[in-house]
Amino acid sequence: MAPKRKSAAPNRSFKVSDQIQRDLAELIARELKDPRVGMVTLQGVEVTPDYAHAKVYFSLLIGDPDETQAALNQAAGFLRNGLFKRLHIHTVPTLHFIYDRTTERAADMNALIAKAVASRGPEDEAQ
Repeated sequence: MAPKRKSAAPNRSFKVSDQIQRDLAELIARELKDPRVGMVTLQGVEVTPDYAHAKVYFSLLIGDPDETQAALNQAAGFLRNGLFKRLHIHTVPTLHFIYDRTTERAADMNALIAKAVASRGPEDEAQ
């Protein structure tokens, strides 16, 4: 009886997602000429188990998130073609760009905490 082989699929999925993120970041920075796409940071990539679709989460330093998301989704075919030339996998996923508001929310929370700390009186600190 042959020993059971562990599936490499979960680990492979992470590797593919990571590679897609690195290659997309380079493609967006070097080859995408759309003026609506400014300083984009890719936060993460989630690939479906069949590698048919990939959700690409991004954040912005400056610019309009909705306009940038529309521009990236419009350029998804061009970017997918660029990935196809770089990646050595059978199926290159269809790309879906989603604006990630995590950093925005973190900044808002930090501001609220700072405001709460600043509003504490001296009698509160003595306790």
